[in-house]
Parts: sequence; structure tokens; C-alpha cells
Amino acid sequence: MPAIKAKGDAVRACRLAAPTRDMLQAIIKLCCGIAHDHLRKLPGLKTAATAVMQELTGSHCLHSEVPPCIQRLMGKDAARCAEPTADTQPSSTDLSYIHQGEKALQRALGILQQPHCWQPEAVPNAGAAMSSTALPGLGRVFRAEAVLAVPVGRLQGELFERLEEMPRWNPSLSRVEVLCRPGEDTLVTHEVTAASPVGRRDFVSTRHRSRTRAAIYLVGTTAHLERPPAPQGCVRAETRLSCIVLQPLPGNPSCTRVTWLLSMDLKGWIPTSVTNRVLPQCQAKFIGHLRQHLSSTACL
Repeated sequence: MPAIKAKGDAVRACRLAAPTRDMLQAIIKLCCGIAHDHLRKLPGLKTAATAVMQELTGSHCLHSEVPPCIQRLMGKDAARCAEPTADTQPSSTDLSYIHQGEKALQRALGILQQPHCWQPEAVPNAGAAMSSTALPGLGRVFRAEAVLAVPVGRLQGELFERLEEMPRWNPSLSRVEVLCRPGEDTLVTHEVTAASPVGRRDFVSTRHRSRTRAAIYLVGTTAHLERPPAPQGCVRAETRLSCIVLQPLPGNPSCTRVTWLLSMDLKGWIPTSVTNRVLPQCQAKFIGHLRQHLSSTACL
């Protein structure tokens, strides 16, 4: 009799398992249907998506099988689910990317901490203070400084955690894709620019985040390993160094002081003199688009 009862319980459990999974799939479809930008911050929506994700991963569902809309809705939580467990050792490739990001950070800190002769750059309607200096090994380095009326955490989310959403508010980009996540604070990304007078460019970058009590540093440099081919019609350009420093404005932590260092080689036929005119304009346009995006989404 106990054996018969156990068999009956197993049969009932199997019959319940399928409907439960069907219900989870239905929830996913529901979340996909309502995961539009203007509803993404509804209370409880993100929590429900996280619960579904955890249930599915607990049922041996691969992260790649979870619909992209749910991953975008969950943002950082989805990325956390995709990370290897603590017992998993990073590969030599992952360590190489992490080391490259940390090395770029140290180089940027050296520039920020040492006095240099910064020359003003004339950029009409920049909305930021623009300047530049020439440094060995980097050539011309451009610096943009601005104050944005949002806290540091919000900017960090836009510029690091939600990188793939950038083309929605920055028309200078046509696509941004995270190729891999070597670590919690390190990404490898592929960015493709939109058409422009100097042609289309694409970049494969190692991005690294460093958080201190005083500031958050977002650095980037050209990735040297496993780079995909450039899309048709694009020239593969290189980021020698990019560093965005986010600091709470003294006396007003709801605002952020942004300092952005940038040095690039756009490759192709573009003379250095043209590059030196284009890059500060690109920085100014980026800050303008970011400011407009932050303003338009402030109440959402």
C-alpha cells in the first residue's frame, strides 16, 4: 500500500508540473506584453519578472532561453542571474579582459591626478566645458565637464548597466551589444555608429567600472581578444582611452559632476586634424542627448 500511494503521489506531481510551467510561460508572455518603457517602473513588475526568472533557472532553463524583453525589464538582476556561481573560476580570457580594464583605469587616474596644460576647445552650444591636451602614447585627449541634474546612481545605470539601450536616446549609435561579461564590473561590448559625414565606425571595447566612496569611474579601451569582424560598410576604429568620472555635486547629491576623458583613433581616411575637430563635438552631442533623455524620463 505505501508503494502504491507513493506512485500515486508521483503521478499527481507530474500532472501538476506541466500546468505550472505553462503558467510561468504565460506570465512571461504577459510581462513581455507590458514591458514598454512607460510601464517598466510599475511597482511589483520587476519583482514578478525576477521571480519567474529564478523559477525557470531553477527548472534548468538556460538564461538564453529567457525572452530578451524580460532580461531588459530586469536589468541588473538578469545579468546577475547569468553570472557564474562563486565556485566557477574565471577563464584566462576573462582575467585578461578584467586586467585590461583595471590597467585602463590606472592610466586614466594618472591623467586625472597629474596637472596638465588643458587648452579650451571651441564647441558651439556644447552645454559642457570642453578642453584638450596632448599626452605621450595617447595623442590628443579631450575632456568634457558638465553637471547633470540626476544622482550618480541613475547615471551609472544609464552609462554602464543599460548600455544596450543607448541607441534609443543617442541617435549617433545604431547598435550596442554586450558580447560577454568577464566579471561583475567588466564588460566587452560592440558598438556601431549611425551614418555620419565621416562614415560609419564600429568599436569592440573592454569596459570596466570602479566604485569608491568619492566617485564612480567608467573606463573603456579597445578589446584585444576575440574581436568580431566589422559590419559591412563600417571601419573598425579604436578607443585608446575613455574614462567617465561621476561625482556627487558637493552640497547637492541629487546632481552629478561628470568629467569625461576621451582619446580615439577613427582609422580610415580621416586626417588627424579632422578627428581633433570631430571628437569634442561628439562628446558635446552625447552629453546633450543624455541630458535630454534624463529630463524626458525624470518622472517615469
